[in-house]
This record gives sequence, structure tokens and C-alpha cells, in this order.
Amino acid sequence: MPIDYIPRTRELYSDYAPYRWVVNETVPWTPLRKPLSQCKVALMSSGGIVYRDQPRFHREDASYRRIPKDARPEDLDVWHFGYPTGDAKKDPNCVFPLERMREFEREGVIGELCDPAFSFMGGIYSSRKVREELAPQIADELKRAHVDAFYLVPA
Repeated sequence: MPIDYIPRTRELYSDYAPYRWVVNETVPWTPLRKPLSQCKVALMSSGGIVYRDQPRFHREDASYRRIPKDARPEDLDVWHFGYPTGDAKKDPNCVFPLERMREFEREGVIGELCDPAFSFMGGIYSSRKVREELAPQIADELKRAHVDAFYLVPA
């Protein structure tokens, strides 16, 4: 069943000042410099995926989790308050397609899958926390890992 996100957000945050939706400015398109089959690609999800005994996410949590690229589905769990997680608990690939990305790596669709993959909880009320805390930390890790592209899967 689809979720009507704006009323759901208003309900979840009724004790806060009215939410001001972020209007993103135009972002310049950056084309790949080489074929995807030669690129190192990172998997990233806002689905609240955690690996084994990693800490659960909580509201306004601007942290992220590193998920080993060889993680098995049975080692993954979902901790997210913003969407019904039943299907993701049964098959994490619906919000964190790690198995599909490994297939792409084996088949040569992508050059290499970055290890680790990344997960965060997308229901963060504060766009400032995302812009100033979460995004720069992940961007720094992607740069250090020499990632050419990332695949962001929203929950």
C-alpha cells in the first residue's frame, strides 16, 4: 500500500515547527569519464539497513552504516520508522540490492563494487544534518575509495 508522505511527515513531526520542504537547486550533470563496465560503483540506501550487531537507527539519526559487500541477506536487518519495513525484512534487496550489484560485478556490467556499501535512515527531518553531517562524511569515504559512481536506492 503506498504511503502518502506529506501527511505522514506532518503527523510524525506534529510537535515540531512546520516542515519546510527543501527545494534543491539545479545540480550540474557530471558524465562518467569511462564506461560503467570499468567503473568502481558504490551501493547506497536510505532504507535503514544494518549489518549483524550494528546499532539500530533512531529518529533524526544522521549516521550511516558500512555494510560489507559480501554480507548475506540473513546478516542484514532493517531499522527505519518512516516506511513499512516488512518486505525489506523479508528481502533486503528491495531497498538494498546488494545481491544484484554483486551480480553486475560478476557479469562485468560494472567494473567493481565498492566495499563497503552504505546505508542510512532516510527519515531525517533536518536537511541541515543531511547537508552538513551525513552527506560530507559519505562523500569523503567515496573519494578515499576512488569511487567513480554511486547507486542511491531510496526507501
